[in-house]
Amino acid sequence: MQWYVVASLLTILTSSQGILTTLSQSNGGYNYDYATVPFLAEVFKLAVSTVLLWRECKASPSTRMTTEWKSVRLYLIPSVIYLIHNNVQFATLTYVDTSTYQIMGNLKIVTTGILFRLFLKRKLSNLQWMAIILLAVGTTTSQVKGCGEASCDSLFSAPIQGYMLGILSACLSALAGVYTEFLMKKNSDSLYWQNVQLYTCGAVFNMARLLLDDFGSGFEKGPWWQRLLDGYSITTWMVVLNLGSTGLLVSWLMKYSDNIVKVYSTSMAMLLTMVLSIHLFHFKPTVQLFLGIIICMMSLHMYFAPPSMLVDLPSTSKAALDSLQEISVDRRTDS
Repeated sequence: MQWYVVASLLTILTSSQGILTTLSQSNGGYNYDYATVPFLAEVFKLAVSTVLLWRECKASPSTRMTTEWKSVRLYLIPSVIYLIHNNVQFATLTYVDTSTYQIMGNLKIVTTGILFRLFLKRKLSNLQWMAIILLAVGTTTSQVKGCGEASCDSLFSAPIQGYMLGILSACLSALAGVYTEFLMKKNSDSLYWQNVQLYTCGAVFNMARLLLDDFGSGFEKGPWWQRLLDGYSITTWMVVLNLGSTGLLVSWLMKYSDNIVKVYSTSMAMLLTMVLSIHLFHFKPTVQLFLGIIICMMSLHMYFAPPSMLVDLPSTSKAALDSLQEISVDRRTDS
């Protein structure tokens, strides 16, 4: 499967994630325990990965699987990060609308770029850093309220809690993505075996979180396995399948592509989310929102486009480049 097909599917799933989660709410809250959704999503991903691993081992007995504990234990770290991120995501959507959530999610480009530089030692060009700053400006611009509206008591259109949770979600997403990419490319193990390790840890930690909630409430509502599906609807199940499918696609990108492709596809989802929100939730887009989206799209172009498309090279540089190409061609001819 080509990476651009996976990126397109990820864009669709990401754009529908916030919408489905919002549709699953009732009177601004959840009739179900939203901590059970990440748990079921991890179980779904684990089941799919296990079946695919079994098929791969059946077709190729020489499938590479590292079973040493010092390698397996590394998968505990991203599982904890994803556990926190998934729960923060649900809390964020109780304060902000889906379009705002998607736009704030683009902050993960900033945090991903910083983590790339610090931990993976990947250098970014000056144009890419400028694009990251421009993206932050666009994200902020999209949320500024117009003074012609009913209330100008606050500069922003959502409670401060929503923005704090959104920033935390972006940081956690970038950290988990960078670390997962490191694990996926650390060795040549089967992708499905790596997924089994990752999602087993994820399921265990999510189950532990449910147990802690039970102990915290004194088992007032009974053990978590008895109320696991309480309040679930078709929309809630769609949220589970969406979250699980998104995780499987992200793991593929981490193995065979990189975080930048993942971030790019999820960022493109904000446009689709805005269009769907207008139709489903009668969301009224503001001029600031359109301006912010345009700035964000410009920043994405700056980040991914080759420097030659953005900056005109001096004629001397072009001539030198042409001469180098001629020399390389001559050498190949002589050889």
